[in-house]
Amino acid sequence: MAAPEMIKEFGKVAVMFGGRSAEREVSLRSGQAVLEALQASGIDAHKFDPAEQPLTQLVSESFSRVLIMLHGRGGEDGTLQGALEQLEIPYTGSGVLGSALGMDKIRTKQIWQSLNLPTACYEIVEKEGFDAGSCEAIMSRLGNVVMVKPAQEGSSIGMAKVSSAQQLESAIQNAFKYDNHVLIERFIQGAEYTVSILNGRALPSIRMTTPNDFYDYNAKYQADSTTYFCPSGLSDEDEQALGKLAILAFRAVDASGWGRVDFMRDNEGQFYLLEVNTVPGMTAKSLVPMAAKASGISFAELAVKVLATSINR
Repeated sequence: MAAPEMIKEFGKVAVMFGGRSAEREVSLRSGQAVLEALQASGIDAHKFDPAEQPLTQLVSESFSRVLIMLHGRGGEDGTLQGALEQLEIPYTGSGVLGSALGMDKIRTKQIWQSLNLPTACYEIVEKEGFDAGSCEAIMSRLGNVVMVKPAQEGSSIGMAKVSSAQQLESAIQNAFKYDNHVLIERFIQGAEYTVSILNGRALPSIRMTTPNDFYDYNAKYQADSTTYFCPSGLSDEDEQALGKLAILAFRAVDASGWGRVDFMRDNEGQFYLLEVNTVPGMTAKSLVPMAAKASGISFAELAVKVLATSINR
C-alpha cells in the first residue's frame, strides 16, 4: 500500500496501454500487470487504451496523470508525450525528445558515436533507392555477420541475424515492411546484458542466454529456454563500469525517469551499446522487474516508483 499522502498526490491515474503499434500484445500484458499493482497499492488507477478512447477523454474524465505503458510507435516515440504536454497532463518516463531519440536506433547510435561511447560499426539503408547489389559490399565492410533492424521498432520485431549477401537482401526487404530506414550492424559475438535505470540509479545488470540465433521476440516473450542471470556474474568493477556507461548512454539521448539500456560484450570483454528502451516491458518475463527484485524492490513498489516519475519531471 502506497503512503496516503502519495496516493492523494497521484490523484486519478490513467494507465495507458494497448495502442496500435506492432507491440500491442506485449503492451496489453505489461499494462494490465502495472494496473493491478497500482490498484493493489490503493491508487485510483484505470485502464486507458488510446486505440479505443480519444485522448480528450483524459480531460473530460479528470485524470490527474498518465502512466505510459505503451510500447513502440504512438506511445514510446514522443508523439504521445507531446500530446500530453499540450493537454497539460503529467506523464511518466522520458519527455518528447528523449522518447523520440530512444525510439530511433539510428539516431541513438549517431549520438553515442559522436560522444565516443562504444557501439558496433553500422550502415544505414533506405527503402527509397535501395540497391540489392550493395549487399555483398556491406557484408564485407561489417565483418560478414550482421544484425538487420528496422530503425523504429521494438521487441526485436523485424530483426534478423544474417551471414550472406542473399540473406541480407531478404532481411532488409522484410525490415522494410516495418520501417523505411533500416540499421545494419556488425554482429557482436558474446553475451548480452541489460541495465535498468530508475530515477538516475542503475539497477543490477542482467545477462541473458538463449539457444536462438539472438535474443529475439520468441526468446523475450514466448520461449522457456531463455535463461536470465541476475546477478549477471560480472566483477564488482565491471558491474560499476557497466552501470556508469548505461547512465551516460541514457542521458546522452535525453532519456529520463526510468528505462533500460541493452549491451553486447564481445569475447575480449569490451561492452557495446545496442539501444535504449524508454518504456520497457513490465510482463512476468520482463527485465526491469527482475532487476528491481534483485535490488529489494517488489513489483508493486516498482510500479509506484515508475508512476512517481510523473511527479519528479
